[in-house]
Amino acid sequence: MSDRTLPLRRRLLMSTAAMLTIGVVAAGCTSNTPEAVNDETSGNQNAASGSNDETGETVTIGFSAPAADHGWMAQITAAAKAEAEKFEDVELVVAEGTNDVSVQISQVETFINDQVDAIVLLPFDGAALTPVALKAMESGIPVINVDREFESPFAARATVLGDNYGMGVSAGTYICEQIGDNKDAVVAEIAGIDSLPLTQDRSQGFADALSDCGLDVDNRVAAEFTVESGERAASNLLQAAPQIDAIWNHDDDQGVGVMAAIENSGRDEFFVVGGAGSRNVMEAIQSGDSLIQATVVYPATQGADGIRLARLVAQDKALTDLVEVEVPRKIVLYAPVVTEENVEQFLPTAFQS
Repeated sequence: MSDRTLPLRRRLLMSTAAMLTIGVVAAGCTSNTPEAVNDETSGNQNAASGSNDETGETVTIGFSAPAADHGWMAQITAAAKAEAEKFEDVELVVAEGTNDVSVQISQVETFINDQVDAIVLLPFDGAALTPVALKAMESGIPVINVDREFESPFAARATVLGDNYGMGVSAGTYICEQIGDNKDAVVAEIAGIDSLPLTQDRSQGFADALSDCGLDVDNRVAAEFTVESGERAASNLLQAAPQIDAIWNHDDDQGVGVMAAIENSGRDEFFVVGGAGSRNVMEAIQSGDSLIQATVVYPATQGADGIRLARLVAQDKALTDLVEVEVPRKIVLYAPVVTEENVEQFLPTAFQS
């Protein structure tokens, strides 16, 4: 049987298993010491000797991300700072979080002028930050792009991404499994900002997974990743749909408002699947007393992974768990489903909404 004829869920699980392997490597890229490799075939001597944990030449890393106006973004910066503190050879320069594209561009310009050794950049707008990222790369400063991709592949040495399409597939697959053979089930979706490619990818993955088990999205509304917008969107959804069996909410930050609207409505005939993986939602799942049965993780560790990769690139090292002697150009992190059965595994890296 060819890959093309396999069901969507099985194909994605096969591909994301490979992505997970690289994601795990990225998250622990300084923690393993492999067996000695023949010097004649090792290529990168630092990678071959397993010296990634050892203090090397001090590198200065510039870090810029949007304003911490919701829990997930706050955790991105907090995790990046915490990761840098683990290494004596990393000096981290953190620019103030901003949603002003022109300000973020000027921050990167400052990093270039200061001749930092590497830049970790989560752009507020990937397209708008592409030219200045290209400028950094052309000046010899490697850029690690986090979460929101640039328009040009030449704008970053490496890119760390969450799997937005995979989030949708994971959520849809879980709902299919819970609903079973009920092809008349009503499935609703509360998306994030519709103009963003990440929202479009999540919705497409969700629709594809539901289609694979004979379901579709019967009711859909969009919010804006904020508590207020989540409550407003959920209220509109509940008024428009007299019967619902399952809801997927794209984002646990806006999910605070979503759950408030549900509680105010007094309805409980459905179950809810969250998105992103906040501590609030995981604790609700753990309690077993909530309509939220699961959430799909969109890792807030991406900034921390970016710091690790920037250090390796600046020190001419690689990922010791790979045979490859250079850091990969792109790492896509897995989007697992967190349920009552596995929630304890994910709580340590969860963010607070």
